[in-house]
Amino acid sequence: MLKIENLHAEIDGKPILKGLSLTVNAGEVHAIMGPNGAGKSTLGYVLGGRPGYEVTAGSVTFDGHDLLDMDTHDRAAAGLFLGFQYPVEIPGVSNVQFLREALNAQRKSRGEAPLSGAEFLKLARAQADLLGMNQEMLKRPVNVGFSGGEKKRNEMVQMGIIAPKFAILDETDSGLDIDALKAVGEGINRIMRAPDKAVLLITHYERLLEYVEPDHVHVLVDGRIVRSGGPELAKQLEAEGYAEVAA
Repeated sequence: MLKIENLHAEIDGKPILKGLSLTVNAGEVHAIMGPNGAGKSTLGYVLGGRPGYEVTAGSVTFDGHDLLDMDTHDRAAAGLFLGFQYPVEIPGVSNVQFLREALNAQRKSRGEAPLSGAEFLKLARAQADLLGMNQEMLKRPVNVGFSGGEKKRNEMVQMGIIAPKFAILDETDSGLDIDALKAVGEGINRIMRAPDKAVLLITHYERLLEYVEPDHVHVLVDGRIVRSGGPELAKQLEAEGYAEVAA
């Protein structure tokens, strides 16, 4: 589904990714782990098409198409979802308004009919219930006044509504208490664990992987993947640290 070959990228002239290669097949969950400054978030931003991140070498294909040649909104319409470590607040725009516009824009680009207000509300409320989020929060401005856990639950509701093919989740476990971590982990499994979908989890810690068991774990250090393995590698990293495992 996703194939990255010898990817180099920089921001403000500073090289961050330095020859990263990775293949993610449909039905798989891959975890990217590594120390601060290794390039984990940069990888997510490059795949998502965030401005300011310049690819200087390498290629990325998504479902057989050149991902790097696609505009950001086209990547989203093709089924790519990027979850942020710090979800942004959008004052003055309600969750319902934001999500309905986002979903219908994607449906339009795929030649699908837009959902009516009633159809969308039914979908949104169902997803909120499944994530244990108060439906009143759908009426509030996007993430404004939300706690860290509420923002992450809201992001999972967004993912459930949009139903992407491929989710890149950047430190989704950041700032979550035990209950919120479990709810988010269950949400990822419910929404994305399917033969025709895939997930790239970017995280520092093994705790999220106790709820979303990865098929493959990769250690990213200084812009390159230096080691790969199964779920046991995450436990080894947790016990020994990056310096020992990546040496």
